[in-house]
Amino acid sequence: MRVTIKDVSRVSGVSIKTVSRVLNNERYVGAETRARVQAAVADLKFRPSTAARSLAGRRSFQIALICDNPSPYYVYEMQSGIRDRCVQDGVRMIAQPYDRNATTLLDELESLVDATHVDGLILTPPVSDNPDVLDLLARRGVRFVRVSPGSGPELGPATFIDNEAAAAVMTAHLLLLGHRRIGFIAGHPSYATSAQRLRGYARALSTQDVAFDPALVRDGSYDFASGAAAAAVLLDLPEPPTAIFASSDDMAAGALTTAHRRGLKVPEQLSIAGFDDTEMAGFVWPPLTTIRQPTRDMAYQAADLLLAPVEADAPAEQRELPFELVVRESTGPVAGSR
Repeated sequence: MRVTIKDVSRVSGVSIKTVSRVLNNERYVGAETRARVQAAVADLKFRPSTAARSLAGRRSFQIALICDNPSPYYVYEMQSGIRDRCVQDGVRMIAQPYDRNATTLLDELESLVDATHVDGLILTPPVSDNPDVLDLLARRGVRFVRVSPGSGPELGPATFIDNEAAAAVMTAHLLLLGHRRIGFIAGHPSYATSAQRLRGYARALSTQDVAFDPALVRDGSYDFASGAAAAAVLLDLPEPPTAIFASSDDMAAGALTTAHRRGLKVPEQLSIAGFDDTEMAGFVWPPLTTIRQPTRDMAYQAADLLLAPVEADAPAEQRELPFELVVRESTGPVAGSR
């Protein structure tokens, strides 16, 4: 027979109303009582009916991820982190891909909200900084959390890393290896993270009195092909760089392929570094030195913010997560200094 909320109430020794409060993650339930209910739910393998919960209140117990990113790894990690958090509250995640250049973006989002009555949205770059989207959701009273935004914290809760500091740390690593001509492959201009990482690169150069050379900076699109193309342009310069720092591992892998095709030894003749620490970073040869961005944890924390009880007049919470420099075999001392 199907386990019901009455069974959970009986086993945990609390009222049905208290069980409902725990299942809905409401406040004013003691920690000991909450733990007892959760233990009963686990022991009985109770799965609350989403439809019944929706009818009992004003929630749909669904949230949506709005994501447009050329990296399958990024999308997978985002979905995994959100799903991990949703499972704890019995909430369903809807993944909604979108085209940032589509003129129908606002209509598609409105249609999603009207059709599913989602309890909130998680917005990833670049839509997390789209003023029309933010205005639409505010007018509709739809909760949202932004991942890696570039605009002010007053616009809503967010999770992020310090992209500028992370890029500065990677650039400093290359400078310590003796590199002075460091090529930089930026991400797509529509992403706030692209400008943030470029600022970090420039800041690190200035600390070592290395002049910023615009010729050493090329835009990419956070994908393999754009990284390969940008690296080709950099390596065709009259005085090519001795190191290339790409704003994503996908672009770094593209740069690595361009170097291999030209017969350049990495890192003996050219150092290459990435950003993200995707699984691919450890599979390419040589394995990539990169910045570890906790993508899954950022997604988990974004879902946690979205599912948390709303505090009246409380400022939008901003959760900054740590990054890490991961040094592998793709970077080494500048040629001639070994």
